[in-house]
Amino acid sequence: MLPFTPDERTTIEQAINRAEKETSGEIIVVIATASAGYFAYALIWAALIALLVPWPLISLTDWPVEFIYLAQLAVFLLGALLMQWEALRFAIVPESVKRARAHQKAVEQFLAQNLHTTKGRTGVLIYVSFAERYAEVIADEGIYKKVPHDPWKGVVETLATHLDRGQRVEGFVNAINVCGTLLAEHFPPGRINLNELPNHLIFINQ
Repeated sequence: MLPFTPDERTTIEQAINRAEKETSGEIIVVIATASAGYFAYALIWAALIALLVPWPLISLTDWPVEFIYLAQLAVFLLGALLMQWEALRFAIVPESVKRARAHQKAVEQFLAQNLHTTKGRTGVLIYVSFAERYAEVIADEGIYKKVPHDPWKGVVETLATHLDRGQRVEGFVNAINVCGTLLAEHFPPGRINLNELPNHLIFINQ
């Protein structure tokens, strides 16, 4: 993932500021390079490949056991080294596992950013993990009582479309604007519109 420039960050943060002026809700945007490292999967694959090495050597060669063991060890080390290549490491992880881990990370960030502590339980998290190509919007229980799940799914689908096209800033700004509109409809600002949580982007480097 290419880093966001200062101008891009400012544009997204300004969108958050504008949206929150029209609602008593809170919007947090968390961007992760990855939701997990998946190094355990890398080691498992390296070990499985290494376990296959002795069979053809035993069947097709008269190598001594010591040589076969060294060959097996070399294959494991080479496999473990190759698995450090991020693109390969992420490619071997099942999509279901990556989605589950990204969702888990999103829930963790919802709690870590204190969105569940807002007055009226009106916090919304926009979470994107680029390595897993995963986007999710999580709203607190106060919002779900008034706004059904379907509009949030639409936010995610539109955001994912923008990201697939490489339109990162446009995607986040659009998602923030839609979330702000939904919140403003059901949770207008009070006479004292408190800004309970910071409006800056939050980045997570795995």
